[in-house]
Amino acid sequence: MTLMFFFLIFITETATEKLCPLRASIDVLEGEYFFLCFPESKRQHSWKEEYTINWYKEGAGRQKQIKETHRIVSQMNFLEFWPAELGDSGNYFVTQSNGKRNFTIQKWTLNVLERNKSSCFNQNHLTTEIQNAGTGYSLKCSDLSVNENDSITWYKDCKNYENESGRELDFKTLSVQHSGIYTCKISISHQGKIYHSTNTIRLIVEEDAPETVTLEIVGRDEEIQTEIGKEETLNCTVFLGYYMQEDVNLYWCFNDTFPKKCSGIPEADPPICEEDLTKLRLGDKFYITRFLRIKKVREEDFHHNFTCRLQADEITHMKVVKLKKGNTQDLPLHVFTTGMILAVLFPCVALAVVAVCVMFRVDLVLFYRNISQRDDTAGDGKEYDAFVSYLKDCVSTSKEEREFALKTLPMILEENFGYKLCIFERDVSPGGAVVDDIHSLIDKSRRLIIILSQNYISDRAIYELESGLHKALVERKMKIILIEYMPISDYDFLPESLSLLPSKRVVQWKKDKSLPVNSRFWKTLRYLMPAKPTKSNSKGHCMNLDLGSEGTQPWTGGCDYNTVI
Repeated sequence: MTLMFFFLIFITETATEKLCPLRASIDVLEGEYFFLCFPESKRQHSWKEEYTINWYKEGAGRQKQIKETHRIVSQMNFLEFWPAELGDSGNYFVTQSNGKRNFTIQKWTLNVLERNKSSCFNQNHLTTEIQNAGTGYSLKCSDLSVNENDSITWYKDCKNYENESGRELDFKTLSVQHSGIYTCKISISHQGKIYHSTNTIRLIVEEDAPETVTLEIVGRDEEIQTEIGKEETLNCTVFLGYYMQEDVNLYWCFNDTFPKKCSGIPEADPPICEEDLTKLRLGDKFYITRFLRIKKVREEDFHHNFTCRLQADEITHMKVVKLKKGNTQDLPLHVFTTGMILAVLFPCVALAVVAVCVMFRVDLVLFYRNISQRDDTAGDGKEYDAFVSYLKDCVSTSKEEREFALKTLPMILEENFGYKLCIFERDVSPGGAVVDDIHSLIDKSRRLIIILSQNYISDRAIYELESGLHKALVERKMKIILIEYMPISDYDFLPESLSLLPSKRVVQWKKDKSLPVNSRFWKTLRYLMPAKPTKSNSKGHCMNLDLGSEGTQPWTGGCDYNTVI
């Protein structure tokens, strides 16, 4: 029995040493549970007589002994507030007395802060922790609860955070997206009521960036395959670093001459003109871009060196672009030439032909690809025809998008038309570094298909989007296809650089109207995909989609994939 008594004393002293706030000034929010206490080691143990512990509060120059109420309770080394009120602010101290002598054990200044009615935290009641991205870290909840069974809830920016309920919030690898204000709320039961105690931490995750960055033109000298009469746009992009620099000069020249500026009116522009400088930000990186537009490629243009020059302080860099005659594209030049001759000889017929070409451009291109068995994917070193990016979070609002991305899209493009898609959840084994996997897979793909809706943005989705935009707008090695899965009225939640993409690369999914495999949606999507010989469907000429929860069996209207692509 004696051994058990000393064991309980040891446990109490250990817990008290850990929980007691040792700082002189303490802030607490009104309406929350709080306590003052002192470690057992501070008590005067040399006294042999009996002694008492008294708590006092100073106010208006007077000391007033604290008497217990239903709200303020004194027990052992603790003075508890159930809960703290604004009037509890003041100076407190605790004494040890044997009737003859008084010994002051500890003093505190308690500041009870008014609660912010419009937020879950008070700006004056939080701590700031700064960490570097790429490291592991844990946020710790306060120790204002002795009972380990008390309920704990974590919030980020006043929203419930991933149903976390532990005393520590662990991050295996910090990223900039983890930055935010985290609040830990402890729920404590006392005399049939629930009281709360909160601890708020502002976490700032900084991206490791080099102190000095060398300005450089993105990409090396290159040759662009084109043909006479075609319009070409040459791109020169410079990486500035992690802030926007103003004293940078970027311009084009050819044949030791400088091109004129583009006016914005195509009919009034010269054959070759230079556009205004464009500033671009992708993540925390800054770029500038200048385009050189060639209205129609001429024979002499194949003998020019189009040079992009970068000048900043004493730095000069150059990038040379040459035009090279390449293979014919989807519609050969002689088709358009013949059409123009017919337009002169037969105006009425020409107008009808032009109208048909505009209205059925997609069908004509697909028909041409089919009969010519054109293959743009041969020998380009890419493994996938497209990387599919969509909202990954398993929430009710995105079930239809997941069904579309994981089932409908590959069922049509892979099984019927021979394309090879890369879908992260389907094709990548878990356990790898997600960021590295995404970057590598996008680099191996010819297109980036983004299934876009108001729910699209998440940590992984926004990284896939920014990686694809970097490939499309900066390196110009990839084309992006946007599938507007649900109508979007406001694009402000997307990166500004997305507005630079051509509007013709946006395809709208119109539910039942888009279900048939020979609908305008699937034709337009195949038109935007790289040309590739069509894979025959061994199951027949027509195919029905089973969309599970939708329960809709689409019609195909007697489609024949071997004749109309």
